[in-house]
Amino acid sequence: MAVILDGKKLKEKILAQLKQKVEKLCAKPTLAVILAGDNPASKIYVNNKKKTAQNLGINSVVFEYPENVTEKEIIEKIDELNNNKSTTAILVQLPLPRGISAKNVIEKIAPEKDVDGFTPYNFGKLFSGEVPIVYPCTPKGILLLLDEYTIEIEGKHVVIVGRSNIVGRPLSQMMLNRNATVTVCHSRTKNLAEITKTADILVSAAGKNIIEEKMLKSGCVVVDVGIFKDENGKTRGDVDFENVSKIASYISPVPGGVGAMTIASLMLNTVELFEKQ
Repeated sequence: MAVILDGKKLKEKILAQLKQKVEKLCAKPTLAVILAGDNPASKIYVNNKKKTAQNLGINSVVFEYPENVTEKEIIEKIDELNNNKSTTAILVQLPLPRGISAKNVIEKIAPEKDVDGFTPYNFGKLFSGEVPIVYPCTPKGILLLLDEYTIEIEGKHVVIVGRSNIVGRPLSQMMLNRNATVTVCHSRTKNLAEITKTADILVSAAGKNIIEEKMLKSGCVVVDVGIFKDENGKTRGDVDFENVSKIASYISPVPGGVGAMTIASLMLNTVELFEKQ
């Protein structure tokens, strides 16, 4: 049976260390979150982020807007937060309401306050092989999790299923920067199983239950980024955990894996931005 990549345990370890660090700071970081619309999942995520920040001694302020908010209103708030010296980190909770361009909104965040690492400046730094101000939270959390279990990345074949700007694209570059050989698969990839069978490390961020035991070679490290509710209301990931765990060397659970590490990375980034300002 595979060793469980316990993101929840590592998150608690990271947050305990961060809390001690924040207690010693002469001033406190402030994380500003913009929440627009009525997405129930987004409200839960934002509430969890706020509670986690407050438990660490980080100031957290949430600016809530109705579903009919305009792009102009959100951008005006970002401009205000950019110019507010006490605000040290800005997060725009995605998705945004229909008719609002996430690209236009994120571009307005000052790179030095971009806690998600999504602005063109930080993305550009990452994809040019340089060091951005902060790394995107989920990819950063995945690498922290692999490092915690001393899983070697250099020289390994990493297959990533999913090409989003949140996970797949930045993670592919971060893995390249760690000297992995990287293949990125997506919805148009033909013969997916033939590719996944060659993976030393498989990261699935497709958002649907697609990774089966027969698609992997024995001893593969499996990182499951997907999280959704199945027809029975049960929280699931992309991977058939029960069967894949019989052949994998390491596997991350859902929940308790990458999701926990994303929160930990967000808090790490919040403190890092504060220290760099």
